[in-house]
Amino acid sequence: MAARTGRNENGAGDGPENGLETFAQELRAQREAAALTQEQLAKLMGYSTSVIAKLETCRTIPSPQHADQADEALQTPGTFGRLRKVAVNGVYEEWVRAYLDIEERATVLRWWEPLVVPGLLQTEAYARAMIRAGRPGDSDAEVEQLVMTRIARQQIWDRQDPPPPMLFAVLAEGALRQCVGDAEVMREQLGRLLEAAASPRITIQVMPASIGAHPGMLGPFVVASFESDPEAAYLDNALDGQVTERRKEVARVGLLYDTLKCEALGPGASAQLIARLAEEWT
Repeated sequence: MAARTGRNENGAGDGPENGLETFAQELRAQREAAALTQEQLAKLMGYSTSVIAKLETCRTIPSPQHADQADEALQTPGTFGRLRKVAVNGVYEEWVRAYLDIEERATVLRWWEPLVVPGLLQTEAYARAMIRAGRPGDSDAEVEQLVMTRIARQQIWDRQDPPPPMLFAVLAEGALRQCVGDAEVMREQLGRLLEAAASPRITIQVMPASIGAHPGMLGPFVVASFESDPEAAYLDNALDGQVTERRKEVARVGLLYDTLKCEALGPGASAQLIARLAEEWT
């Protein structure tokens, strides 16, 4: 579903309401300044005309490839690359943007989630239901912008250079049993997890409810490794999140992850459990 942006049918309005609109308006303005039709720009960028139309009317989130090819086709000095980053990250608070930068640069992500499916693996319907529940005071347009930007983060899996990160995720069984949206949403979401687990770059393990008390009960976290930079850890809570690069703190969080990984079901048994739970959502 596209974000409701208050634009008229021709894509015009009183001015951009968010980063996504800014990208769309600039793309249209630069195209018209170059005296190009949508079809002509589409050919230069290697896409169909419908893709350009969607980018210019906020009906899709621009990918890194969209931005790079727009800059090349329109001979702009990285303009669309910068606008894309604003469009995707601009709706978030500073601490979230700090984590998103880590997520984008990481070569390895070790992720513990006791309550929900990790954002990089969420379906659009699951993300929408979760964001709406967590932000009851937001307008539909604000929720849709957050949904689109969350799903846009998953473009990382299509990245070629550098390759996507290796993701090792441990999820609590309760996160797979908690109804987010409805049964159909949950079936789709668990199916998405099974598809993701088939990727050689993604490993998913489930912490069974029968395990009892364990060191991950205090909250979710991510440990990120990089090609050359020191490791970083991200810890989440109900109000905000914390990013740390302090060696001792990162080491402590890394030890928590290693402990959880050892206590969780193996990848094969986890996939069987996810498939069994998916069948229960009828």
